[in-house]
Amino acid sequence: MAQGRGSARGSNAVVLALVLLCVLLHGEFAESAVYTVGDRSGWSFNTANWPKGKRFRAGDVLVFKYNAKAHNVVPVSAAGYRSCSAPRGVRALTTGNDRVTLKRGANYFICSFPGHCQGGMKIAVTAA
Repeated sequence: MAQGRGSARGSNAVVLALVLLCVLLHGEFAESAVYTVGDRSGWSFNTANWPKGKRFRAGDVLVFKYNAKAHNVVPVSAAGYRSCSAPRGVRALTTGNDRVTLKRGANYFICSFPGHCQGGMKIAVTAA
């Protein structure tokens, strides 16, 4: 009988460990925030300063809301951000309601319609 009790304790410990793991993982995902780029104005000109004062974390989601006939969203490198140019073959987001999950570190986005990025339709977001 003593052997059976030890097995039950071992099973309880495994179950407890699994429950704790689920709680910890759920907490990590529950902390993700959703931000609408440009707030009520949406993804538009002069949004380059929109990230200032906000604290972003890897896993947070940016929602780009815009007129899909007039704009797009293109993830770019730091060089693409500075030069307002998207590399050939990069896939632009074009739905007008695009969601992007931030990766750790620097994340850069531009509108690739002619003149839009130069007009301030770009953002750089750093996620911890």
